[in-house]
Amino acid sequence: MMSGIGKYFSLVKFAHTIFAMPFAAIAFVFAIRINRLDEIWSSAGWWWPLAVQVLLCMVFARNVAMGFNRWADRRIDAENPRTADREIPAGRISPQAALWFVGGNAAAFILTAATINALTALLSPVALGIVMAYSYCKRFTALAHLVLGLSLGIAPAGTYIAVTGTLSWPACLLSLLVMTWCGGFDIIYALQDAEFDRAHGLHSIPARFSVRTALYISIALHAVSVAALFAFASYCPGSHWLWIGCGLFVAILAAEHGLVTPSRQRHIGIAFGTLNGLASLSLALFVIADLLLY
Repeated sequence: MMSGIGKYFSLVKFAHTIFAMPFAAIAFVFAIRINRLDEIWSSAGWWWPLAVQVLLCMVFARNVAMGFNRWADRRIDAENPRTADREIPAGRISPQAALWFVGGNAAAFILTAATINALTALLSPVALGIVMAYSYCKRFTALAHLVLGLSLGIAPAGTYIAVTGTLSWPACLLSLLVMTWCGGFDIIYALQDAEFDRAHGLHSIPARFSVRTALYISIALHAVSVAALFAFASYCPGSHWLWIGCGLFVAILAAEHGLVTPSRQRHIGIAFGTLNGLASLSLALFVIADLLLY
């Protein structure tokens, strides 16, 4: 039983929820704090059911995105030595089972979103369309990295809508931050497949440009991330906790670009997974402390 569940956890890279989940947590607390919703709902713990609903929506949406991506890319993955051992090409999960998994999670996402408010119900099919469309983007555009970023950037905006029933500029800034941050580190990750992508007619920034140019584009996207972060920070209370979190996030991004250079790419895995996970978690920890304590 557990080994069966584990196959699907591996299929969707469940550990990678560490990228978007902390930003959803920031948006959740920010929406309550800035709109003073804790003063409107006087009963203690009113937010717990909503937090569970948001969490479930994020899990279901990510399962759809990654499950569908693995299904759509199953033949490509089988030809790429780096990805040939993934669950579908390796035969541990059948294509049909993967599609059933995607369909079940899509239905659960729409149903859960419908229990939150009218706007989340209305936008839930749009969100699914975006996260599923990414899987085909690399077949025709090198901007697939930004579509992936948009897929993850939906999380904070969607969370804010779940709490308030509306959207705001600060939530959009958080989404822009996530979109450009994820797009930037996905370019770094895609360096591993640049030659394979060129040989098979697939599109990516590393496949289209030189390694140096691809890394410059990644740096430019992360510069936008930093600008969006400080713009969002202007809406927060502004304690020392906030600036510690922002400083750590920027420092970790700088370390990521110091670790992966045109002449040194053996640490892509550390830069992609470990450093970006630390960046999102540390930022969320300190920004939420700022929002709750001041």
